[in-house]
Amino acid sequence: MTDSLVIIPTYNEIENIEAIVKAVFELQKEFDVLVVDDNSPDGTSEEVKKLQNQFPNKLFLEVRKEKAGLGTAYIHGFKWAIAKGYDYIYEMDADFSHRPDDLPRLYRACLNGADVAIGSRYKRGVNVVNWPLYRILLSYGASFYVKFITGMRIHDPTAGFVCYKRKVLEDIDLDSIKFIGYAFQIEMKFRAYLKKYKIEEVSIIFRDREKGKSKMSSSIVREGIFGVFKMKIWSLFRKHKF
Repeated sequence: MTDSLVIIPTYNEIENIEAIVKAVFELQKEFDVLVVDDNSPDGTSEEVKKLQNQFPNKLFLEVRKEKAGLGTAYIHGFKWAIAKGYDYIYEMDADFSHRPDDLPRLYRACLNGADVAIGSRYKRGVNVVNWPLYRILLSYGASFYVKFITGMRIHDPTAGFVCYKRKVLEDIDLDSIKFIGYAFQIEMKFRAYLKKYKIEEVSIIFRDREKGKSKMSSSIVREGIFGVFKMKIWSLFRKHKF
């Protein structure tokens, strides 16, 4: 058994799932993969089941009843990973916006002392490919906003390509995570930051998906904008719970 598990949440990713899974398993460093599928109507989970025949005891699948948000999918995966004893637990999108080749770089960052390693789009300028200008401005502007409100000195606090050491996820009360969309990624980093864990950013190149549809929506953006302020208030008045 490897020490590393990559969690890939999916909803209608039939066009990407086979390629992304195989790309992870082709890496020299060994990773297991857990797909958390929200009962995709396009047959994503059925495709994963077929792939499990090729990759027994390496590819795992959890199917939830319905689409319930990115954050709850990851929390489901985190709890599964902790129960199975993995030491390094990764978040990664299914659509190749996060390159599997960068997984070993996040792993090395944690081996070298980081408790949380972030695949950062903005550590060295703006490393985003194929995004329209408004998406870049929205994302980059959100980073400044989050830093200003929370005090975190993280260049890419909304990043969704992350490696957590198991002890971090065990220490965070996953059942009390409040956000399920855009703000989920910020909340996880903020909670690790408040608990004084070492957070390190690893510069990556982020590419917009070429296949399938983006899950971004106006409600997710609103959650991010107002959620950050709420998180800061909660941290000030409920330190014993946050």
